[in-house]
Amino acid sequence: MQKNLSEQGIRYPRKVELPQTITFLIGTSDTIRNMPMVPAKALFAEDVIEFLDTVSKQLMTSKEAKKYPDVVTFGFWLRKASLKKLKERFEKRDGNLHMGRGIVFHIAPSNVPVNYAYSLVSGLLTGNANVVRIPSKKFPQVTIINEAIQKALDQQEHMKPYIALVQYEREQKINDVLSTMADVRVIWGGDATIAEIRKSELAPRAGEITFADRYSLAVIDSEEYLKIGNKGKVAEDFYNDTFLTDQNACTSPRIVIWTGGAREAREAAKEEFWSKLHDLVKKKYPFQPIQGVNKLTSSYLIAVAFEGSRIMPREDNLIVRVKVSELSAKLMDLKDNSGYFFEYDCDDLTELFELCNDKRCQTIGYIGKKAMFSDLLAAAPRGIDRIVPIGKTMDFELLWDGYDLTERMSRTVRIQ
Repeated sequence: MQKNLSEQGIRYPRKVELPQTITFLIGTSDTIRNMPMVPAKALFAEDVIEFLDTVSKQLMTSKEAKKYPDVVTFGFWLRKASLKKLKERFEKRDGNLHMGRGIVFHIAPSNVPVNYAYSLVSGLLTGNANVVRIPSKKFPQVTIINEAIQKALDQQEHMKPYIALVQYEREQKINDVLSTMADVRVIWGGDATIAEIRKSELAPRAGEITFADRYSLAVIDSEEYLKIGNKGKVAEDFYNDTFLTDQNACTSPRIVIWTGGAREAREAAKEEFWSKLHDLVKKKYPFQPIQGVNKLTSSYLIAVAFEGSRIMPREDNLIVRVKVSELSAKLMDLKDNSGYFFEYDCDDLTELFELCNDKRCQTIGYIGKKAMFSDLLAAAPRGIDRIVPIGKTMDFELLWDGYDLTERMSRTVRIQ
């Protein structure tokens, strides 16, 4: 067996001093201290794919995991067959050597439980050692996924040097240490988090990937919706896109655009869509009264700021819909969550240009035909990174927010 570099006697400096206020969920302080001597792997290395497939099997056979659709989706994404398809899609076959850049320091968002795991996997697939800061807010999904990762590490110990999952409060001293070590820093969580973390300097050749504040929308062709036989499945899909993360994810639609069909058909589609969704939310969503108060307050603010806006009739405060008379990126400055939606009727989707020309615009979830976006895209709005069917907005990809993560987290050795 080939010796690694440290076994060959090659020495690396170990000057990493970690504050004792770090809590380790996976790995130890030595895991991080030793990361500068951990060899980078090739993109989509076979042993990484085998390891992640083991994690997948742990999750897919877990009774607890099955309670959480986002965990099940993550486990399914990690299957060997799925990762092989990713490898075929993103593998570089140019005769050069493509490998990880070294150490990736990930700062995960506090409001999307499974995001940290996708970020970690991106770093592993691109051949890197990874330190992931997980927010201290308790999510059962995090516990379930971490247990699966630990069980896989106990079976495939050679992967232990590549993973450290940590928690700590907002301490710049720790950010300073981990940022100095990083070859790539990945910041999720929005503008305020980016500004805070950027107080910690990176090494001169280190790269950074930032995921700033974004918003998303849904476009529904009423005629196409009415043709769908299983409208309960549509409600489940939209629920997973929105309520599963309390509508906090950047991918969660904030405004629903209705298009297609005559007025009668459009109103019939709205009635059925929102009714099916309401029944599901009433059954599944853990609603708190303060959420209703917040949504009503937000709707009153919109009514003042945007003339012609009105709150649509509702049975309760589980879903609050505010019909707006105009589309403007300023709407998103007054957005809310936990089942709070703007609603707009539109015959020509080029009306969405201002909303989509804002760089904060990320994802459009849709029901209908992709061709309906042709004229809008031809106008070249500066936003929009993804157009995906409703039910797929949360599906993570290695192309995210316009970044090709396989390129941003790897380096190329030119061979002639």
